[in-house]
Amino acid sequence: MDTKDSNGTALNDGDSVQVIKDLKVKGSSKSLKRGKVFKNIRLTNKSEEIECRDGKTTLVLKTCFLKKA
Repeated sequence: MDTKDSNGTALNDGDSVQVIKDLKVKGSSKSLKRGKVFKNIRLTNKSEEIECRDGKTTLVLKTCFLKKA
């Protein structure tokens, strides 16, 4: 099972990714702005999702909104 970003580039544990459009965070008043970089991502069991840390919060993001940095 390959995890790929919006451009089709393969993603691995520990990669850095960049958000390609503004995203609203479900259950929070916070939003992620375009261009925000997340370092040291973790892959999940689903090929279209990754986990990343934003401060003390763990976020699950869809790979269709990310590109490898």
